[in-house]
Amino acid sequence: MIKKYKRSIVLCLVLLMAYFSMNVWLLPYNNAVKAVTYRYGSSGSVVTQIQTKLKNWGYYKGSVDGSYGYVTYLAVKSFQSNNGLSADGICGNATLVALGLPTGTTATQRYSNNSQDLVLLSRLINGEARGEPYQGQVAVGAVVLNRTRDPRFPSTVAGVIYAPGAFTATVDGQIDANIEQSSINAARDALNGWDPSGGAVYYFNPATATSAWIWSRPLIKIIGHHRFCR
Repeated sequence: MIKKYKRSIVLCLVLLMAYFSMNVWLLPYNNAVKAVTYRYGSSGSVVTQIQTKLKNWGYYKGSVDGSYGYVTYLAVKSFQSNNGLSADGICGNATLVALGLPTGTTATQRYSNNSQDLVLLSRLINGEARGEPYQGQVAVGAVVLNRTRDPRFPSTVAGVIYAPGAFTATVDGQIDANIEQSSINAARDALNGWDPSGGAVYYFNPATATSAWIWSRPLIKIIGHHRFCR
């Protein structure tokens, strides 16, 4: 009886060891399946999207042909370097998220949507409100979010930010400036619901504004150099 009991324990231990060994052996494979990457030599519609994003932001100078060649590789490296990513020229999950592109798995996609909004909003705040009081930086982010809830504007953060001519930072390239930590913090606070703008959907700097129409918008408050309006 004791011998049978010992054999059962040994068998259980062997099975447990085999199970954990198999999982360790398969881990790199499982991670490879989940982590969709695009690199030199890749091709297809996602590569086209990568090239389009990089071209719009001034990193990619080649033709948008869906072929991940050397020019695309260099553009990806430059983008990664400017955005605090590992500059390896490979579009893995982190780089795809930063570009605002899907990563391929359902669980990761839910996270990447949130991350995408945070990254884009951080860039916009950084380009539009660097040097402004922190409350003013959050207010700029809040304006973007307020627009997503207003039927007069696109319903997504990316749609609002990249609407033609909507923000100076997307026109003059400041949206690609190195992101300061305060911009990331401000974007996070805005996404968490803080709205120092008082519900504004417009803001402008009187010292640099060139549109006479913007002055017609009802003023809500002034924070730093920006007037926040309805």
